[in-house]
Amino acid sequence: MLAKRIIPCLDIKDGRTVKGINFEQIRDAGDPVELGALYAQEGADELVFLDITATVEKRKTLHELVNRIARTINIPFTVGGGVSSVADASVLLHNGADKVSINSAAFKNPTLIQDLAKEFGSQFVVLAIDTKQEANGEYYVYLNGGRLKTEIPCFQWAKQAVAMGAGEILLTSMNQDGTKQGFDITITKLLSEQLPVPIIASGGGGTMEHFETVFNYANADAALAASIFHFKEIAIPQLKNYLSLKGIHVRK
Repeated sequence: MLAKRIIPCLDIKDGRTVKGINFEQIRDAGDPVELGALYAQEGADELVFLDITATVEKRKTLHELVNRIARTINIPFTVGGGVSSVADASVLLHNGADKVSINSAAFKNPTLIQDLAKEFGSQFVVLAIDTKQEANGEYYVYLNGGRLKTEIPCFQWAKQAVAMGAGEILLTSMNQDGTKQGFDITITKLLSEQLPVPIIASGGGGTMEHFETVFNYANADAALAASIFHFKEIAIPQLKNYLSLKGIHVRK
């Protein structure tokens, strides 16, 4: 049985780690190099770096900062933000990324998924989906850091992307993001049960019980969180001990 993964996320704006609520109310959360090193030391299974304004500002990911973080960690490192070509991904790979996360660019040009999978392998390609449940109950895909709604249902896009070569899905619930009220079990469970690739649940983790629920009931392969780790509300070793006691297989 594969171990469930705990993944801290560094949302980067202007070279600093930041955190918001429902993709708004952004506040500073610290130096990304220091945080990355701390999480690796504490036993995080992976680290995710998302340059959250790269797409909106129409620029590339901060590869020099990626390189500085990569030098301080010894765990798998996923980097996203502004990746729109094989060349962009190659730059990040050469600066220490193990995987790339693609979002808006892949939605606008789905062949990017195929190109990256062909060049680097599916395991290198993480499709990030920002989704929001609307009043009609449907979950829709949002682009540009949650600023632009599409009319495409989340599951439809996820299924298409996996068929094109995405090896993993980073699923962020915009409704739950930053609320610490729990992960969105409904959409996470749907993707976990219907798609043949690992699903990383993101958005809403606030207590250790939330992680237990998303692993046990939504069958997520990994759970990603930010503010609870950045502001030292929950320590990774403490979380892993709790999950282990609950019978969930995690790497110690």
